[in-house]
Amino acid sequence: MDRRRFPIVTDAWPMLAAGVILGVILGLWLGPKGWILPGVFILFTLYFFRNPERNVTCDPQEVLSPADGVVMSVEEVDEYRFIKGPAVKISIFLSVLNVHVNRAPVAAQVEYSFYQPGQFLPAFKSHASEVNERNYLGIKTLTHRPQYILLVQITGFIARRIVCWSKPGDHLEQGERFGLIKFGSCTEIYLPRGAEIYAEKGMKVRGGMTVLGRLSE
Repeated sequence: MDRRRFPIVTDAWPMLAAGVILGVILGLWLGPKGWILPGVFILFTLYFFRNPERNVTCDPQEVLSPADGVVMSVEEVDEYRFIKGPAVKISIFLSVLNVHVNRAPVAAQVEYSFYQPGQFLPAFKSHASEVNERNYLGIKTLTHRPQYILLVQITGFIARRIVCWSKPGDHLEQGERFGLIKFGSCTEIYLPRGAEIYAEKGMKVRGGMTVLGRLSE
């Protein structure tokens, strides 16, 4: 079974094991009340690392949200790393209560990957994407006229680790999981300038379900 499809992300297993071990130790020392804090930690870990199944049913030209959260901004920019030209950047803030698994917005092949060390400012800060630790994933659509999209996973004040399961050469189905960010973060998606944009500031989105826009034919 693909580890990406477990109902709890496998990256949580070491934390769950640590919680159980701590609970056993405190339970032997303090009795049943020794399980209170480890129990809360275990329940929170199970909730945070939940990995729900989602059925993707949309047109291949439509662009799905790569993350759960709230759209912080939609702006026109020049993207020099991968698209290398005019683009539209959509920034999505993920609170600690959101599902933190990232999903492919379209069916595509991974063409580019780059990890950038950095700071850990709150993810909702406008300049966090420029200075925080982040991971770039560039993908090329599988349509008859390939287009390029850049995804950026950005840590926040609490988030301290980015996980990306995909690498150059991999093929991603629309809505397929490609990584996650631990404990509050931001995910950005850069679309080519000609795309039709549906996303608006303040819009609540769900990864693999909410349509952010549509690529030009």
